[in-house]
Amino acid sequence: MYAIVEIAGQQFKVAKDQKVYVHRLQGEAGSKVTFDNVLLLDNEGSVVIGAPAIEGASVTAQILSHLKGDKVIVFKKKRRKGYQKKNGHRQYLSEIQIESIAVTGAKKSAKKVAAPKKEAAPKAEVKKASTDYSSMTVAELKAAAKEQGISGYTSLKKAELIDALTK
Repeated sequence: MYAIVEIAGQQFKVAKDQKVYVHRLQGEAGSKVTFDNVLLLDNEGSVVIGAPAIEGASVTAQILSHLKGDKVIVFKKKRRKGYQKKNGHRQYLSEIQIESIAVTGAKKSAKKVAAPKKEAAPKAEVKKASTDYSSMTVAELKAAAKEQGISGYTSLKKAELIDALTK
């Protein structure tokens, strides 16, 4: 029996009692972790594929140790320019051992249920009692004139627009 499970953003094919190196996991060495995002299960020939994950399936593992991976050398060079950069990197890893693969019966981590949205009360139309037209731009004044149905507003200047709107 094996499973394909997503652990720390990567997919791994795991089987019982297998040791796997994964990106650093939260938790102390010796603690148990459960992975609910099982993408595929193979139980002696019967394959179950999730869409995207299998409901109720989980993989339980124990963290054996935290360590650093091998050094990776990053070397950048641009020819004929005298540009060279050398950099190294060691990835933080966790060694885990798969203890069990559960096909059903795993409890999914509780998701927060959103409260039902209240219907918004209809907004009352607010009529402007007095508008300060002198602080508005010409474009805003022309839009206000268009809303009020004033004809010939496109050729009017700012002062003429204010006069037409205040009447």
